[in-house]
Amino acid sequence: MKKIILIVVAVLVTAGLVGFFIYRQQAGYTKVLTAKLAKQDLATVVSGTGQIKPATYVTVGANVMGRVTHFYVKEGDTVKKGQTLAQIENVQQAANVDAQQATIAAAKTDIASYIAAEKTAEANLEHAKADLEQKKLDWDRAQALFKDGIMAKQDYDAKKAAYDLDVASVSQAVAGLNQAKAQTDSARGHLGTQVATLRANQDMLNKTIAVAPFDGIVTNMPVKEGETVVIGIQNTAGSVLMTLADMSVVTAEVKVDETDIVNIQLGQPAEVTVDALPGKIFKGHVTLVGDQALLRSTGIATSQSTTGTEEAKDFKVVVTLDNPDSSLRPGLSTTAKITTAHKSGVLSLPIQALTMHNPADDKPTGSGVQAASTSSSKSEAIQGVFVIDKDKNSKLRAKFVPVTTGITGATDIEVTSGLTEGQEIVIGPFKTLRALKNNALVKRDTAKPVTPTPSS
Repeated sequence: MKKIILIVVAVLVTAGLVGFFIYRQQAGYTKVLTAKLAKQDLATVVSGTGQIKPATYVTVGANVMGRVTHFYVKEGDTVKKGQTLAQIENVQQAANVDAQQATIAAAKTDIASYIAAEKTAEANLEHAKADLEQKKLDWDRAQALFKDGIMAKQDYDAKKAAYDLDVASVSQAVAGLNQAKAQTDSARGHLGTQVATLRANQDMLNKTIAVAPFDGIVTNMPVKEGETVVIGIQNTAGSVLMTLADMSVVTAEVKVDETDIVNIQLGQPAEVTVDALPGKIFKGHVTLVGDQALLRSTGIATSQSTTGTEEAKDFKVVVTLDNPDSSLRPGLSTTAKITTAHKSGVLSLPIQALTMHNPADDKPTGSGVQAASTSSSKSEAIQGVFVIDKDKNSKLRAKFVPVTTGITGATDIEVTSGLTEGQEIVIGPFKTLRALKNNALVKRDTAKPVTPTPSS
């Protein structure tokens, strides 16, 4: 029994000595997480949320007043250009067209009769001219015979009277022909007026039928069958039969935070995702960048707001999709990720490794030495990282190195100067990195992070 106790004591003493030496060996070291610098592709992405909108949409309004007798489409239907959408009662318009067509038919009959009368007048004129020619010959012979004393004065006067009568008959026939032509021209003019009236009546009849102005989707139908619509009153909902959206050009209208809008420019590429279509990514490009700030709480432009609130603001950005899908619908919630900068094969480091360090914080405090807080107030913090380096005793130390940076990716940031590829830097933990001193002894933390177990 005594022997067992001695063995246990010896083991405990040995363990204590080993722990003591390990503690002494690790005393003064700071455990840190490290990573080596490498080159990679970086992209700066700005995100915005909004909804799908067509580039072109139009409200199909009523062009005549009346009751809607039938709708040929319903909300959500895809329609083609020229397709009939709705019918408004057209009894009066159809009656006007029929009456005008009958009037035109009668006018055409009148013109035909006037043309026949014109032909008769032309025939009468020709007959009168032929008679006049015969009477002229008789009158010429009578003059010669009367001069020679062969013809009696009575016969001579009769020939002259017959000739004068035919001259008058020709003039009368010419006047009759001119009158017939005038009546024909007048009838044709009236026919033109009747045809123009028919076009107007036909137009009013056509306006009782609503047709699609382009290929699109029916997005809104505020009027029901049997309701009465009115003409062209923009502030009256009854004048709008439906709204059509042209989905051949689809956009994502999103709101971008005011801190990011300065980096967005026309033509920048974007990836658009739609909540209703998980797993699908639509490529696009920026086609509009708003120039007015919108209040985040109300969506009203600051120029229209009467309050002097200092709340957060957004800007409207429109992304036009390069290859829209037929499954897209106006109003679907969407997220656009806009690439504002991109570089390939650049040296980069994790964003969390970047820190602001004040060299004055590394100075010791005590008698004869100025306090670090006082020194810190006289110098400015420098952006940089802690690089792992070995001293002459092969001990690892964290040395602060100032760096300049470029574009920022999702988790990494570009290094433009101060570091080289392959260098090992401190990337965490966060609290340790913020308190780390220049040239401090460090030790790589190789322990694996604890993975939380799901609750039952």
